[in-house]
Amino acid sequence: MSILLLKTRLALELPPINAALDRAEATLPDSVRPVAHHIFAAGGKRLRPLLVVLTARLLGRTDTAVYDLAVTLEMLHAATLLHDDVLDDAATRRGKPAAHTVFGPTQAILAGDALLAQANAIVASFREPALCALFSCAIAETCSGEIREIEAQRRPQTAMAEYESIIRGKTAWLIRASCEMGALAAHATEAQREACAAYGEGVGMAFQLVDDALDFAPESVIGKPSGGDLREGKLTPPLRYYRDGLDAEGRTRFDDAFANGSMTEEECRAICSRIRDAGYDRRTRDDADKWLAGALSALGTLPDATERELMRQMAEYVRERKK
Repeated sequence: MSILLLKTRLALELPPINAALDRAEATLPDSVRPVAHHIFAAGGKRLRPLLVVLTARLLGRTDTAVYDLAVTLEMLHAATLLHDDVLDDAATRRGKPAAHTVFGPTQAILAGDALLAQANAIVASFREPALCALFSCAIAETCSGEIREIEAQRRPQTAMAEYESIIRGKTAWLIRASCEMGALAAHATEAQREACAAYGEGVGMAFQLVDDALDFAPESVIGKPSGGDLREGKLTPPLRYYRDGLDAEGRTRFDDAFANGSMTEEECRAICSRIRDAGYDRRTRDDADKWLAGALSALGTLPDATERELMRQMAEYVRERKK
C-alpha cells in the first residue's frame, strides 16, 4: 500500500524539526557544538521527533513549541549513537566518519553527556513534571537495554524473552516515549496516553526486528557487509532460527565459534547466505508483524484524523523498509 501521505507530511515537518534541532544545538557549550553538529548533519529518519509531533497534533495540540519538545528525543538518540560508536569502535555512522574518529572518544562521550543534559533542560522548560519523568525513564530504560545487550553478547543460549527485553530497552522505549510525550504535551486522557505508548512500543519492537532481518540482506541492498550482528556476537532472531535448524553436532560447532568469536569471514558469509535461502529473515519480519498488529490495534482507539492515518502508514513503512 502507498505511504505517499507519510512522505509528503515528512517533507513538510522536516524543516521545522531541523530548525528546532539547530536552536537546540546553538544552546550547547562551544566545545560541544562541533560534535553535535557532526552527528546531526549525518542525517537520519527523524522518526522520533516526527512521532512526537504527530501524536501531539492528533490529540489536539496545535502550537509550534511542540517542535522544540520533539527534538529532545532526537538529542537523546544522538547521544546514544555517540556512545555506541565509541563502545563498538565503529568507523562510520550513516556513511560518514563516526564522531569519535574525528574528535576523539573522550570528546564524543562527553558531547553525548552534554546532549542529554541539554535535552533534559529543554524538557524541563515546559514545566510539566510528567514530561520530565517520562524523559528520565526513557534515558534509564535505553541505558538498561544497552547494558543487557552487552551482557548477552556471545551467549548462544540467550532466551528469546531476554532478547525481547534487550530490544524493548535499547530501541522500542525511545519510540514509545516519543508517542507518549506527544500525548502528554497535548494533555491527553490516560487511556489515550496508554494507547500512544502501546502503539509506540509495538512499532519500536517491530523496527528492531526488521533491522535484525535487514542485517542479513545482501551488501548490494543495504550498503554494508551482511552479518554484522553475527560478527558482533548478537543472537538476533534470524540467527536463532538458523541455530535451531542445525543438528546437535552443528549447533555445538556454531555455539563454540559464536561464543569465541572465531568464525572466519567465509563461514560468516555462508551463514548469511543460508539464512536468506531458508527464509529466516522473512520469518523475522513475520515476527515484526505481530508487534505491528498490536500497535495498530492501539492506534485504532485514537481519534480518526489525518495523523492517525499517517501513523498507520508509518507502521507499514517499518514493516516494508529495505534499509
